Amino acid sequence: MTAATVLGASMAPAHPDPINAQPPPTTTEAPMSTKIAVNLPVKDVAASSRFFAALGFPPDNKLGNKTMAAFVISDDIYVLLVDQAQFTATTKKEIPDTAATSEVILQLQVAGRQRVDELAGHAFAAGALPANEPNDQGFLYGRSFRDLDGHHWDVFCTGPATPKEQT
Repeated sequence: MTAATVLGASMAPAHPDPINAQPPPTTTEAPMSTKIAVNLPVKDVAASSRFFAALGFPPDNKLGNKTMAAFVISDDIYVLLVDQAQFTATTKKEIPDTAATSEVILQLQVAGRQRVDELAGHAFAAGALPANEPNDQGFLYGRSFRDLDGHHWDVFCTGPATPKEQT
């Protein structure tokens, strides 16, 4: 499938598919993995930092300053809690009102049901509010919450279907 097909264009590209093309090897080193840093606007960096610490996520103090705190979610995922004024200055856009609108759903896939319940339990104990009812489809189990600034988080696991009473 070409990039033009994916994007719905009616004509084929005049050159090879740039999306699926493999560049020639230039080094013998393994490529760096892609990491993601999710920047979230927060009203109170200190309060939001306490919230994420209560979930068990370690801070990355190298990235933090007086207007931002960073937390390591996994080897490849960071959350940057950015003071709302700094966030607005950087994006030059208004911050959505999370009480009235949804900006994004942040989903974390974890190893099992126990970790889903543990993480959601820590979130609620630290002041999070439920976003939805727990989702138990046997092969998929998840719980959701809204953090102190109203950002929607889903924590879920997948695996073989199991009877619900074995949770």
